[in-house]
Amino acid sequence: MDQHSRAAAQLTALMIAPSRDLSRQFTASLAASRAFQILAELKTYPTQQVIEMRLRQLRPDVVLLDLETDLDRACELIRFITSLTPLVHVIGLHTRNDSDAIVRSLRLGASEFLHSPFDPAIQEQAVARIRRLLGPQAAEPKEAGKIVLFASAKPGSGASLLAAQSSLALRRLTNAKVLLADLDLMGGCLGFYLKLAPRGSLLDAVEGEGAAALPSLVASTNGVHLLASPAEPETDFVEPARLHLFLEQARQLYDWVILDAPSIFHRMSLLALSESDHAFLVSTSDLASLHLARRAAALLAQLGFGQERYQVLINRVDKRDGLKESDLGKIVNCPVAESFPNDIISVDRAIAMGAPLDEGSELGRTVAAFAGRMAGVAAGEKRRASPVMSARPVFSET
Repeated sequence: MDQHSRAAAQLTALMIAPSRDLSRQFTASLAASRAFQILAELKTYPTQQVIEMRLRQLRPDVVLLDLETDLDRACELIRFITSLTPLVHVIGLHTRNDSDAIVRSLRLGASEFLHSPFDPAIQEQAVARIRRLLGPQAAEPKEAGKIVLFASAKPGSGASLLAAQSSLALRRLTNAKVLLADLDLMGGCLGFYLKLAPRGSLLDAVEGEGAAALPSLVASTNGVHLLASPAEPETDFVEPARLHLFLEQARQLYDWVILDAPSIFHRMSLLALSESDHAFLVSTSDLASLHLARRAAALLAQLGFGQERYQVLINRVDKRDGLKESDLGKIVNCPVAESFPNDIISVDRAIAMGAPLDEGSELGRTVAAFAGRMAGVAAGEKRRASPVMSARPVFSET
């Protein structure tokens, strides 16, 4: 069973655990049980307003609640959580088999009680009981969203613009939930392109409450949520484990998570590529960019990324050059998924207004068609579409 299939078999959870020791013990046990997927963790007992907001945003199957740190406060939360509609089941957590905690929590409406050493078999039994309570709708959990990476072979090739405009087109064509995240901590420009002031960055999310913090960090335009780059350049590097957790949480909240990464040779880009379902390597048709795209393809092959994991996009193509996609593919030694016309007027207008490309322009039509194929939406069709991208290349050659 692959990673995403295992995730679908879990119960999603919001964890409230002021006790760091309890949190570490329980989280460590999940490596064996894989019973719960923790969407977010609160490290203090929240107010009723905060817990209600988090539950509405995350829509978890259960709340995993620390009963050890303050049983009275935990019981107040159980009473409140179980009074909400729709019902969210509460599972009490403790480091020992405490009879008082068991009796009080279950009387107030908790559905299960788990204690250290958090035996995987007992967790699985609890999950089975919860699934029966959840009913038939729990048999088919929501399909996780898709993560797509855009990265340039040579800085300045237009990967950020294509990521932004593809995100806007995806939203317009499918009405799906789209998160556009700027991974360039030193010089990201998505906020500038979309005329949105950054309210937070990837660093704020991964170093804080993860995807649970997104409502306070993102800005929105045309239905797309933007997690912009930091207001000031940052040299901090995101830990791989933290990035993995954040992206797994984000794919539970969004249908599409579009990552705008720095040059593919950057460590952050290679790390994000390993987390993505598919990636696009953006190049222009000038010789220097094509040279770096070919080097990038060789590097990715050395690192074990097969060509089923990514494809090349050629940006700012001038028809007068007479270059075909098949010729460009041979130069970079990788299939070219799409070429985009050099349309400076349309690009400048879109950036000046912070808006989608004119749908009537050649570039606007090309981006829309590209996004439609990515989402499985036929030309001229506008509908809500679940992500259909598989491990196979998004665009196969005919």
